[in-house]
Amino acid sequence: MTGGWSLKEFSEIAEIFNGNSISKKDKETLYTGLTDGVPYIGTKDVGFDHVIEYDNGVLIPESKAKDFKIAPPNSVLVCSEGGSAGRKVAHNIRNTHFGNKLFAIVPSDAALSKYLYYYTLSREFKESFKGLMTGVIGGVSLKKFKSIKLPVPTVTEQKRIVAILDETFVGIDAAIANTEKNLTNARELFESYLDVVFTNDVKGWESVRLKDISTKITDGVHKKPHYVDNGVPFIKINNLTVGPGISFKDVSYISNEDHELFCKRTKPEKGDLLITKDGTIGIVRIIDTDVEFSIFVSVALIKPIDKSITPYLRYVLESPLIQNQINPQGAALKHLYLRDLREYLVPLPPKEVRDRIVERLNSFTMESTRLEFIYKQKLNSLKELKQSLLQKAFSGELTSEGDKLMDEAVA
Repeated sequence: MTGGWSLKEFSEIAEIFNGNSISKKDKETLYTGLTDGVPYIGTKDVGFDHVIEYDNGVLIPESKAKDFKIAPPNSVLVCSEGGSAGRKVAHNIRNTHFGNKLFAIVPSDAALSKYLYYYTLSREFKESFKGLMTGVIGGVSLKKFKSIKLPVPTVTEQKRIVAILDETFVGIDAAIANTEKNLTNARELFESYLDVVFTNDVKGWESVRLKDISTKITDGVHKKPHYVDNGVPFIKINNLTVGPGISFKDVSYISNEDHELFCKRTKPEKGDLLITKDGTIGIVRIIDTDVEFSIFVSVALIKPIDKSITPYLRYVLESPLIQNQINPQGAALKHLYLRDLREYLVPLPPKEVRDRIVERLNSFTMESTRLEFIYKQKLNSLKELKQSLLQKAFSGELTSEGDKLMDEAVA
């Protein structure tokens, strides 16, 4: 280890404690709608972007303050349990009451809160945290959390490291925000183009219901099957949300016997369409593989009468014309019902017009996909740059070349 550095447990350089739970009823009746008090936050109020939502409407009045622990300014909050355990972390900047599934790290004179915060962002911390997780829900006990070790230099060196990371991360975060905006713009441009095609250019087109141009519209098996190590792929929502097609990576498998039984209800074939109907709703995929598979109830199957219409139908289903019906603006729709899907009106131009539309949209899709790939690659590079800087910081290799790091961050 670098000279002047030592390996210490969190408990040696900070006070660590968890907060207090509040029942849903008490939160609503006793602590919501108040005008005075100290904010109370739970895990949901700590974002994956490491920002704390203090103004969540829940306040602890002074008369009740003695019943709640408080995280002071310049402390660090870490989620201790559940899917966000070890991933939701934030630098706290004000007096804050907090829930029992959050740990507060209050540094001693031997440590800077910002130094500890940056350590909780590092891959090294996340690996240590993950190695201590237990239980079905997944979490780390307070005792085990206190035992996590981290490299600690002098306070002077901590200040130097924090100053470099503060400056550099501003540039990286700005580059990330700009790249995410470009990615959003690329997607919105494609959606806008689809909207024009299927709303402004439909004069003289026939309008038909989806059920009238399909031999079958149904969904997959309604009960969770028995999975096997090798067998027939069983497609769920997660297999349709990674990339532009159907992903067989990390797919579950069912027996051939179950597959044959499920095919009596639903038999996906090349040229059919899949659309997600639960959770993440409205993701459309063309089946372009000869690989046999079955589908879960969260996925609907559309079997066009004429398979030559499939590429056109895919774009119609992806367009705002249909998507706005599936999930209206401002509505919290959690389920796409087959009865509604069957009744959606589809604009249907002559075949030669359909073919021209598909050709144009295929070209537009290729360019949009290319841009999305570039932006996603840049986002990955920027996030990896952060981890590289953190690794250097906690191994004593971070130089003071802030300008050079800034250039690398936004390049």
